[in-house]
Amino acid sequence: MLGPVRRHLTLAWLVGLVALVTAIGLFQLASPGRLPVVSLISPLIVLAGLFLRPLPAVLFYCYLLGWTIFTSVVGDASVRVWGWGLGAQLVVMGFMLWVSASRDRLGVTGVAGEQMFVDLRDRLRAGGELPPLPPGWYAEAALNSAYGNSFSGDFMLATLSRDGKHLEIVLVDVSGKGTAAGTRALLLSGAFGGLLGSVRPEEFLVAANKYLLRQEWDEGFATCVHLAVDLVTGEFDLGCAGHPPAAQYLAGSGRWSLLEGTSGPLLGVVEAATFQRFKGQLGHRDAVLLYTDGVIENRAHDLADGVDRMLGVAASKAGGFRGLPAEICRAARSGDGDDRAVVLVAWD
Repeated sequence: MLGPVRRHLTLAWLVGLVALVTAIGLFQLASPGRLPVVSLISPLIVLAGLFLRPLPAVLFYCYLLGWTIFTSVVGDASVRVWGWGLGAQLVVMGFMLWVSASRDRLGVTGVAGEQMFVDLRDRLRAGGELPPLPPGWYAEAALNSAYGNSFSGDFMLATLSRDGKHLEIVLVDVSGKGTAAGTRALLLSGAFGGLLGSVRPEEFLVAANKYLLRQEWDEGFATCVHLAVDLVTGEFDLGCAGHPPAAQYLAGSGRWSLLEGTSGPLLGVVEAATFQRFKGQLGHRDAVLLYTDGVIENRAHDLADGVDRMLGVAASKAGGFRGLPAEICRAARSGDGDDRAVVLVAWD
């Protein structure tokens, strides 16, 4: 049910557009050829689709078509310009009716819908910004959406405790790709952001799974890796939910290796799921690498090949860790066809 303010705005737009069409039609009949009618009517069709609900828009378009036919019949040859663009007008009207119906389902008019999604996208990006870390610690992330879309099914959240001693990072891969998964990612980012830092690290995945189950989405599962690091001692705690295993770099051996045996069930699939936690230690010049499956998956190659390729890129980075997440994303065999995300945490 529409509120009184929106009803009044809809009525005002309808009356205003009808008045404009009437004035243009009367002026054209009185002074044939004086107005570029088609160029004036087309913006009115667009405005009606943006600011009117479907039924008022249909009524306005019927009135507009009536004027078009009337002036074409009773006017002279110069007035028949109204009829020249009739086919094009019908096509634009059909498209704008679809736009009007989409906005009506969303409950917005005008450009409010686009602005709302821009705000949500910016909030998602802001939530994924890594906080400034204490001296000696370094973190970097790269998130690339499929085909360069603004919305991605991969997102990252990070929080630093008030005393600056504990860092938590969660990297999530929502089912689907690009814009199709973007709406679910927006919703989950808000919920997971509320959990991050509010519950104990060992409870995060359990709470996230319960939240996702309550949504009862069709194909609404997600994979997730959660990392908690003590920035004083270098101890870290890591848990995975259907997510590719994290990788750790040990300066002593100069090698990257996967932290196997850390994966648990997907989020949003299993009731009362439990998740194993891996407890490890970072020393100076060590690092932990988190990534999503878009980095290692490719239809033409085995998953193991993708992992070897990723670790090979990481090992070839001789000048340190800076820029490594972006380089790994660029080297992924999936290319722009999949969402890719990489997060690196290192102790210099």
